[in-house]
Amino acid sequence: MKIAVISDTHLREPDRRLTEVFNTYLADADLLLHCGDMVSFSVWQFFCQHPNFHAALGNCDEWKLSEYVQTLQTVAYNGLNIGIAHGWGSRSQVSLNVANSFGPEYNLVCYGHTHIQDWSVVSGVQMLNPGSLTSPRDDRPPCVAIVKVDANKQMDCSFIPID
Repeated sequence: MKIAVISDTHLREPDRRLTEVFNTYLADADLLLHCGDMVSFSVWQFFCQHPNFHAALGNCDEWKLSEYVQTLQTVAYNGLNIGIAHGWGSRSQVSLNVANSFGPEYNLVCYGHTHIQDWSVVSGVQMLNPGSLTSPRDDRPPCVAIVKVDANKQMDCSFIPID
């Protein structure tokens, strides 16, 4: 199984670059997850073309999106329990805040907000922050995260740089 995870796109409208990223890295994923700060309703609509798209509401998202997207989102897929959130609080506490909001019964919890890549275990939960698709804060290039899940639910994460 392939799970594509993105966050913090911060776009007012879908653009050529987003379309290229979608077609190259996201379209063929079994699941497409966005960890908030899409910013606009039109960007959310763009991602909805994926047949298995799920997202969490971010702090910079248009108010209109709150009618369609929740702050904490749970996705059950092929025996996995996945949590999605944007995140809140100081950068050093975001992963802990999000992990504690979901709990150890989740196989994977994806979050954003910090614009910093993370693949770690926090409070017994496998955490993933893909960084930012447009404005990373960790001296790394913008990226998408791809999680490969095998038949035993073992996960491997790759951060794919986007030029």
